Amino acid sequence: MEGLGVLFLAFVVLILIFLFFSFIPVGLWISAWAAGVRVPLITLVAMRLRRVPPAKIIYPLIKATKAGLDVRLDRLEAHYLAGGNVDRVVDALIAADKAGIKLTFDRAAAIDLAGRDVLEAVRVSVNPKVIQTPMVAAVAKDGIQLLATARVTVRANIDRLVGGAGEETIIARVGEGIVTTIGSANSHKEVLENPDRISKTVLEKGLDAGTAFEILSVDIADVDVGKNIGAQLQIDQAEADKKIAQAKAEERRAMAVAAEQENRALVEAMRAKLVEAQAQVPLALAEALRTGRLGVMDYYRLKNIEADTDMRESISRAAKPEGEE
Repeated sequence: MEGLGVLFLAFVVLILIFLFFSFIPVGLWISAWAAGVRVPLITLVAMRLRRVPPAKIIYPLIKATKAGLDVRLDRLEAHYLAGGNVDRVVDALIAADKAGIKLTFDRAAAIDLAGRDVLEAVRVSVNPKVIQTPMVAAVAKDGIQLLATARVTVRANIDRLVGGAGEETIIARVGEGIVTTIGSANSHKEVLENPDRISKTVLEKGLDAGTAFEILSVDIADVDVGKNIGAQLQIDQAEADKKIAQAKAEERRAMAVAAEQENRALVEAMRAKLVEAQAQVPLALAEALRTGRLGVMDYYRLKNIEADTDMRESISRAAKPEGEE
């Protein structure tokens, strides 16, 4: 029984020692002291209580101290609690110090909290970055389309990283400069002969204003001839004019057909009036006979005249050549 009690006591002691070293980072404290970073052990325990992993603060602090930077522990911890990347900020400070770039901890922390990669920004400041623009289409005054691509060499501007525009703005502004330069050329041949005029025009506009970069150079990578937009527009205009003319001609034809139908209707109406008038003649003759204004002999003479007229018309029709009206 005594042996079991000793084993149980030893087991409990081991658990307590394990919990002690897991909660109190003694190994990390020893590493910090060995690197020359004087951090009280109670400070590491307080970090645990504040739910701050001590390793994420102490290791960057060791790097900063070894690099000769004066960085306070409480500021690193405050940056971590604010949601920043402490290790990246310290690496950026070390890289900036070695490159001779003026970068304070507050500026680096602000850039990191703004969502930008502060370490990448320092690297771009030391080693400029090349941005490839997409194919930009523009039309010269002679109607020929040109397709151009450019390579923009930029360097990060540390002072404007917070609140400055990104690469998308640089690409858009360079594309605008390309379109303006090509559009102002009288002939596409001028641009093909001197593509550097695009670079000069773009650089003179100061396109890096308000951005997080400084434009070092704009180089035209390629210029290709596209479609003849002017000729295509003329063809489209001619086709549109043709359709308009056809529509107007169809309108005039429809009006002519309508006028012809109206004239036919008018002729039929006049014929109806003629038939009506002819129908009144026998009635008038009968009334004249009843009233005595027309005698029987007068009526016979009138009929003889009508018969003679019909005979003459028959003879004249028979005398005409065949096919002649």
